[in-house]
Formats: sequence, structure tokens, C-alpha cells
Amino acid sequence: MELQQQVSTLASKLGAILADKRLTITTAESCTGGGVSYALTDTSGSSRYIDRCFVTYSNEAKQALLGVTESTIQEHGAVSEQTVLEMCAGAAKAANADLAIAISGVAGPTGGSDEKPVGTVWFGLFLSGKQHTYHCVFTGNRAEVREQAIVFSLEKSIELLNS
Repeated sequence: MELQQQVSTLASKLGAILADKRLTITTAESCTGGGVSYALTDTSGSSRYIDRCFVTYSNEAKQALLGVTESTIQEHGAVSEQTVLEMCAGAAKAANADLAIAISGVAGPTGGSDEKPVGTVWFGLFLSGKQHTYHCVFTGNRAEVREQAIVFSLEKSIELLNS
């Protein structure tokens, strides 16, 4: 299945689960630039489960809007497990949402390092007070890394809600 169609299908499925369970969702996106929230709001009726989302591309935005601490970013970097944990918890609180997805990564083609090569993405999911993190290293160009990150976050959210 083409990635764009896969994103649309997954977003619709996630939306249906959220509506059925009467849960709300928010996103805190960095490298995906709002791609997950765009996919979710592309579904008619999404206002039943989505109120607000956050594109926090800069470190300053992560701190100001989501409550990520400066020390976390200094010690671990913006692309880290610790940062996405603070991002998803902060987004859930700021949006009063049951489920929060946080994504921070290096989409490329620049910005990678030996420790965090291009394609490195960290995900944080917050559901009803419990947090989960995932780490992936995707391949491809900038658009492909971003699309894979969007698909992964939607898939993991569906898995979490169905578990």
C-alpha cells in the first residue's frame, strides 16, 4: 500500500477507535511537522476526539508549550527518549487529552551524527497516565523518513488502544 494511503487508512482507524472509546488525542510533533495531526484531522468528524495539537520544532517551543526542561535537552538532546517522554506528558496535560503522541527525530538530509544518524526518531506515547517509548532508525530521504514516522506513530497508537 502506498504510504499516503496507509497514513489515511491508519488515521481513520485510530479516529474510529478514539470515537468509540470516547477518548481524546493530541500530538507533540517535531520532525513530522504536524503530519500526524494533519492525517487525523483529514477524517470527517475528527472534532469528536481532537481539540489541539502542537508542532514544537524548536527546543524553545518544546520548553514553552510542553514543559520540556532545558536540562533534559542539554543532557540528552532534543532527539531522545527523555525528551519525548516530557513532550507527550506535557502535551497530554496542555490539551487535556487521554492519548498523546510525541515525535522527535532527525529527518535529514543534514543534522545527523554518529550517535543519532539521519533517520533516527524517538516516539513517546502517553495513554491515561502511562508512558511508552519507541526508537527507530528509518531509511530514505527526508519525506520518506517523515512518512515512516507518521505511519509508525499511528500504528503504535492503535496497538496501544487495542491492548
